[in-house]
Amino acid sequence: MAENILIVTEDDALLDDLLRLCAAAGAAEPQVAHGGPARAAGWAAWSGAAAWERAPLVLVGDDCATATGFGAAPAPGVPQTDPVVPRRPGVLLVGRDWDDPGVWERGARVGAESVVLLPDAESWLTGRIADAVEGVGRRALTVGVIGGRGGAGASTLACALAVTAARAGEQTMLIDADPLGGGLDVLLGAERTQGLRWPDFAESRGRVGGDALAESLPHPHDLSLLSWDRGDFSLVPADAMRAVLGAARRRGGVVVVDLPRQLDETVAEALVQLDLGLAVVPAELRAVAAAHRVAGRLQLAVRDLRAVVRTPGGARQERGYEPGLDDADVARLLGLPLAGELPWERGLLEGIDRGLPPGSAKDGALARFCGRFWEHVLSGGGVSA
Repeated sequence: MAENILIVTEDDALLDDLLRLCAAAGAAEPQVAHGGPARAAGWAAWSGAAAWERAPLVLVGDDCATATGFGAAPAPGVPQTDPVVPRRPGVLLVGRDWDDPGVWERGARVGAESVVLLPDAESWLTGRIADAVEGVGRRALTVGVIGGRGGAGASTLACALAVTAARAGEQTMLIDADPLGGGLDVLLGAERTQGLRWPDFAESRGRVGGDALAESLPHPHDLSLLSWDRGDFSLVPADAMRAVLGAARRRGGVVVVDLPRQLDETVAEALVQLDLGLAVVPAELRAVAAAHRVAGRLQLAVRDLRAVVRTPGGARQERGYEPGLDDADVARLLGLPLAGELPWERGLLEGIDRGLPPGSAKDGALARFCGRFWEHVLSGGGVSA
């Protein structure tokens, strides 16, 4: 069971505000210490001593910042007269007076990582409290997949990346951000699986809990899937995309986003949260020309965009492929680093028709590509697959 937030203040009005923000962030029953440790009683007798050491977040009211006990320990050889509060991460000094320059000095005195001034910073503070309640550590590695042209196989690769990551034991969420793509739940054989779809999140604003989001979704193949239903709804507001993807990232693990080629405000919200972008481009000149325009727009928002070049397996029988145009050529023409070559997998479409998701064949081209990709990325060794 997670420890509660600790609030240290004797200001009743400030306490009411902090309790309200804790409730909004889902922090149940914060512990309240009315004032800092007193000289006569000592550190061990202070009501907040145990929580100070264990709480995921400590909110110190500015009214208590000069309390006995806060501040540096005395110099060597100087007798200790005040109980010294141990320094720890996750301490915020909360005040109200923007015109008081001394608040920053008091923040340093209590060892605060930030000074928070209300009411202006209420939204930020609510989010910081919610992060602490959720136990947010390292954010999810978030990979976006987009086709350089229509039919490039981006949705197939996105599904395979998610299936492969989940099979390897990674906490995985797959987000279908393409309302006109037919639905990733169909590719995964999960169109009848119970759980929420995008229309249920259309009105989402502000903060969405990561664990609550994952629990509400369908869970095919050991991953969490946010896709579309079969209705006519095809509009996700930018605020909803920001809230949902932010929740998915705070949960940690791996997030894969299947992106449409049509870029709008909602897609832009997804792009800015990506750690890596993969542009899937068939090895043909017309596809490279189309992908060049797409890549130019993506690079304005995606800090790390790389090319996945799809080439046919065996003899070059697929219409449109250019003899002699290989993965290095395509990446060079696009001006993108190469994430890897992805040969077409024989029998893939037949397998999907039988209910087998992309990437399920462990010896197939998709699974091999995805396995190498995750091995490099998750080990911090780069994205070259």
